[in-house]
Amino acid sequence: MLRANGYGGCVLRSQGRSQGDSPKGAQFLKSRTKPTTGEKPASPRKAAIAKLVPAPKADGDDEADDKQRAGGVQSLGRAFSILEEVARHREGIGLAELSKLVGLHNSTTFHLAKTLVSLGYLRQEKDNKRYRIGRPLFALAASALDEIEMVNVATPVLEELSRETGESGHFAVRMGDAVVVIARTSGPGAFQLTDRVGVVRPAHCTALGKIILASLRPEQLKRFIDRVELKPSTPKSISDVGALMREIAEVQRTGIAFDDGEFNPEVRCVAVPVTDFTGQVIGALGISGPIWRLSNQALHAGAQIVRVAADRLSVEFGAKDRAHKALTQKV
Repeated sequence: MLRANGYGGCVLRSQGRSQGDSPKGAQFLKSRTKPTTGEKPASPRKAAIAKLVPAPKADGDDEADDKQRAGGVQSLGRAFSILEEVARHREGIGLAELSKLVGLHNSTTFHLAKTLVSLGYLRQEKDNKRYRIGRPLFALAASALDEIEMVNVATPVLEELSRETGESGHFAVRMGDAVVVIARTSGPGAFQLTDRVGVVRPAHCTALGKIILASLRPEQLKRFIDRVELKPSTPKSISDVGALMREIAEVQRTGIAFDDGEFNPEVRCVAVPVTDFTGQVIGALGISGPIWRLSNQALHAGAQIVRVAADRLSVEFGAKDRAHKALTQKV
């Protein structure tokens, strides 16, 4: 007897006939369905659902998936190593040198770099085949390092710097031919400076500005000298081109700039460069205090604390610690 199963199909229900009494059609149905004792055949709908549910994978498949994931992570790590190394070479870098620095075979480096070039994050110069950072990466960096984000990153470092030194901390960036203080903190001591965030200062007679000038390319520095009048703010201000060039050369040699009452006769300052993931100087970090408290000896001692703080901030901006330290020794 045929009975509807409720899903539009049908199943065979035994009536207790012997094999000899069974109709031919019944025998045919029995042979096609072959029901197991105590077990109902799966309906067409259930069978269709079962096909959508993947069968459990064997242990070997799990191991293969794990290996595939590990390989993907490894490739991603290698790609970022290539990006970071290319970013440290602003003049570009060839395949052989790049492979050596990242510790990969030439063919591996080539294929990873080729993928990065196709995505736009690297570009390869046609004449010398050197790799350089692509524009999309600069766009990402620009959106990540806008002034608001820079202030958010710099403020905790400045707060700790002010606690350690007892003096006001400043972080400034270039703005045309001058510098602008975008973040500042006050120390715990009395008689703190009252400069507000956003104040603009001349580059030639401030420690923060001298750091920025020392980071310029020779042609940029020449254009600055040609168009800017070196107006004195105090009797100690540098107003002679030759004297300023000698001062900049010393800052490039030591990586430290000083202001001994050159902008404000009652204030001394010290500053060091802050770099980003490309190795470029993006700002200057420094402290300032009254001359009666911040003696020249104290100023030089505080310079080492400022340098450590600048190293921390540079790392926050993506600079490699060793690359930043090497740069600050010659900026």
